[in-house]
Amino acid sequence: MGKRDDLIAKYADDLRNKCGMEPDMDLLTKVTIGCGPAIYNADASTVAGGQPAELETVKVNFLVKKLGLADSPALMDAINQVIETYGKSERNKYRAVVYYMLTKHFGKEAVYG
Repeated sequence: MGKRDDLIAKYADDLRNKCGMEPDMDLLTKVTIGCGPAIYNADASTVAGGQPAELETVKVNFLVKKLGLADSPALMDAINQVIETYGKSERNKYRAVVYYMLTKHFGKEAVYG
């Protein structure tokens, strides 16, 4: 298994054990690939759930630009809901896991089709 496969397995484990959901492995793989080289960088691979600027970046760069959603308060509500599901006290909130849950939340799996 390659390094990316190891990371995808770790993300799937987080989804099962920390978020209480069974991952769609095909979608999780596509979301992980979509994150690009950021998954290999310790800082870029995680989302700082307590930093408003970081959450704004997730909203603009992922929800608006990647998923094509219109900017609205509902986007930040969804981000906060995902952070809550992952667990506010969880130090490592992996970007691929957060993006996966947001993709599912908005029913935008077709973006990765």
